[in-house]
Amino acid sequence: MTTSTNKKVKNRWLIALAGVSVHMSIGSIYAWSKLGSMVEKQVSAGWSLQQITTVFSIAIFFLGVSAAFMGKVVEKKGPLFTGTVAGIFFGAGVTLGGLALKMENLYLLYATYGMIGGIGLGMGYVTPVSTMVKWFPDRRGLATGLAIMGFGLGAAIEIYLIKSVFPAFGIESISTILLILGPIYGVIMLGAAQYLEKPPVDWLPEGYNPAELEKAGKVKKDLSNITANQSLKTARFYFLWAILFINVTSGIALISVANSMGREIVMLSVEAAAVLVMLMSMFNAFGRLGWSTLSDYIGRPATYISFFVIQIAAFFYLTTFFGGNVSDAGKIGFQVAFLIILTCYGGGFATVPAFIGDLFGTKELGAIHGYILTAWALAGIVGPQIISYLKDTTGSYQEALYYLIGFLFLGLTSSILLIMNTKKLRKKQAEQEELKMAA
Repeated sequence: MTTSTNKKVKNRWLIALAGVSVHMSIGSIYAWSKLGSMVEKQVSAGWSLQQITTVFSIAIFFLGVSAAFMGKVVEKKGPLFTGTVAGIFFGAGVTLGGLALKMENLYLLYATYGMIGGIGLGMGYVTPVSTMVKWFPDRRGLATGLAIMGFGLGAAIEIYLIKSVFPAFGIESISTILLILGPIYGVIMLGAAQYLEKPPVDWLPEGYNPAELEKAGKVKKDLSNITANQSLKTARFYFLWAILFINVTSGIALISVANSMGREIVMLSVEAAAVLVMLMSMFNAFGRLGWSTLSDYIGRPATYISFFVIQIAAFFYLTTFFGGNVSDAGKIGFQVAFLIILTCYGGGFATVPAFIGDLFGTKELGAIHGYILTAWALAGIVGPQIISYLKDTTGSYQEALYYLIGFLFLGLTSSILLIMNTKKLRKKQAEQEELKMAA
C-alpha cells in the first residue's frame, strides 16, 4: 500500500470489520416488527398496533434527519468522533427504551428508542460507509455492500437472540431484553469506532493505479469531485434522491405488511409467515452485498435499471394472486417474488454510496450521503402509510400494488434521465479536454 506519510497505515479489512460491527448493531432496528408484537402482548396499557409501529417510524425519520446533519461532521471531525457519539446515542436509546417499556410510558418510548436511538442510527449509518468508500477506491461497491450488509443482518441476529437465546435463560420480557441489549450495542459500537479513521492523504491500495486504468478504459474517472453544497445545485443529485426514495418506498411498504399479506393473500400459516419475515431479512442483507459487488462490474446506472425492471415484474406477479385459491407452488412463487424484491431493496441502499462517489467524488461523500438519506426518512413514512391506507379503504392489497408499480415506473424513468444527464456531462468534459489539448 502506498501513502504520502510515514504513519503506519491501518488494515483496511479491519476497518471494514469495524464498519460491519457498527451496522450490525444499528441494524437491529429492523427487528421492531418482532419486538412490536411482543410489546402489544406484554404491555398492559392497551397500546394499539399503530401506536407501537409509530416507534419504528420515528426512529427511521430521525435516522434520515440526523444523517443529513452528521454527514458533514464525519468529514470535519472524522469517523472516530461520530462513531463514538453514535454508540452513546444508540446504546442509550435502546436502554432507555427498555426502561420506558418497564414504566409503560409510550411517549417516553417515542423519545428514547425512537428519537435518541434514531439519532444514533443516522450517525452510525453514515460514519463507516463514507470511510470505507475511501479505503476501497478499487472496490467501492464491495466496500459499501459489506458495511450495509451488516445493517440487514442486525435484525436477523436480534430476532434469533429473542426467540432462542434469551428464553433459554428464562428472559422473555421485552423491557428486560432491551435493557440488556442497549449496553451491548453501545459497547460494540464504541469499540468499533476506535479503529475507524480516514486513510492518509493520497493513499492508494497497493497495485492500484487509477490513472493507468482510466487510460486503458477499464474504469471511469469520477464525474466530479465537489462539496455537498455544490452537489445540491446539480440535477443528478435530485435524480439520485428520487431513485432512492422510490426504491425504498416500494420495498418498505411490503416489509411493513409482509406478515399479513402472506397470511391473507396466499393463506400462509403463522409459522410460514414468520419464516418469510426472517428470510426477507437475510435476502435484504445479502442483496446489499451481492448487488453492490455486481455494480463494480456492470456499473451503478445498469444496476439501478435492473432494480426497477425486476421489481416491476415481481410486483405484477404478486397482483396475480388475488381472487382465487392458491396452490402450494403458488405459495412458493409468492414468497420468491417477495424475496427478490427484498434483494433490490437492500441493494439500493448499498449501491448508493458508491454511486455518489462516481457522480460527486469523495471530497464530501459522507455529507452528500447524509443529504441523500433524507429520501429514506420520507420513504419510511410514505411507504407504510400508502399501503395501509389503500388496504383500509379498498379492503385489498391489490390496488396498492398497482400504485406501487406505477411508482416503480417513475423510478425507472428517473434512472434513465440520470444516465442521459451524466452522459451529456461526460461528453461536455471530453470536449473541454480536447480543446485544452489543442490549445
